[in-house]
Amino acid sequence: MKQFIDFIPLLLFFVVYKIEPRMVDFAGHSFEFGGIFSATAMLILSSVVVYGILFIKQRKLEKSQWLTLMACLVFGSLTLAFHSVTFLKWKAPVVNWLFALVFAGSHFIGDKPLIKRIMGHALTLPDAVWARLNVAWIGFFLFCGAANLYVAFTYESFWVDFKVFGSLGMTVLFLIAQGIYLSRHLHDTDSAPTNTKSED
Repeated sequence: MKQFIDFIPLLLFFVVYKIEPRMVDFAGHSFEFGGIFSATAMLILSSVVVYGILFIKQRKLEKSQWLTLMACLVFGSLTLAFHSVTFLKWKAPVVNWLFALVFAGSHFIGDKPLIKRIMGHALTLPDAVWARLNVAWIGFFLFCGAANLYVAFTYESFWVDFKVFGSLGMTVLFLIAQGIYLSRHLHDTDSAPTNTKSED
């Protein structure tokens, strides 16, 4: 469920982006609503609200959520300040590649890969499986970053659709593949002998 919370601001961003730009009067001021820049403002606002509610409810945010929020604030603010969508186009690639870097760094920093720190409380797997799973997440984030960058600067008219639904689709497919991979090893674990006494 947590993986899909990040998509709430993206979906709101998509809805506002698809609205035909129009001038709206509010509290004596006129502003444009609809299109990429008001969608960017919605992305920033909804991210602050969503993660703010999570912080109040949980008394904390995960590091990945802090990274996502900070990237949204930085790249979104730059987009609005300079009135250039180029900054926003770099948000998804940079965030994905930072995630890949963090997962890769966990192979060398600490006593276990990051995916084991995240899921180890719920699953018991051999260290080799955890290592392969962590590498799979590195590859996933590298691919997502590259795909977002390529589409953003090659198919600009399709970019926002891909940013929302392409990213969501890739995440769902990867989680399904991960579930299938884990189910094989969980079956092996369940069928293994219960005697775990180590040999002298």
